[in-house]
Amino acid sequence: DPLGHWMRAVGGAVEPCLVIDKRAVIVAMSHQCVAMLGLARSPVGASLREGPLKLIDFSAAGENLPENEVGKVPPILAVTSGRLARGLIRVRCDGTVHTLDAVATPVGPPNAVAGSLTFFSPV
Repeated sequence: DPLGHWMRAVGGAVEPCLVIDKRAVIVAMSHQCVAMLGLARSPVGASLREGPLKLIDFSAAGENLPENEVGKVPPILAVTSGRLARGLIRVRCDGTVHTLDAVATPVGPPNAVAGSLTFFSPV
């Protein structure tokens, strides 16, 4: 499993972080990330595109990001570009909005991208 090592590392991480696969499904999330977002349970197995973490824009209304903008958020951009990606994102979780600084790197076997590892810091 090309993501197994990263899933285990995130499982024991003290930093807020997550791993997604190349389909943008959350395959691992640290306990600190779950707590930081105020989630009742880990969203592992949910899609970052359609799951409980709603990617929203920076408007006062916090509208859902259109699909053409979702591809630009660091965790997904790192997968599609195969390069380091960084930026601010906003997510709505259980009715609460969080603004996060996200730094994502592609991960996987040599010369391939199987997913991305993203670290978050609240803003």
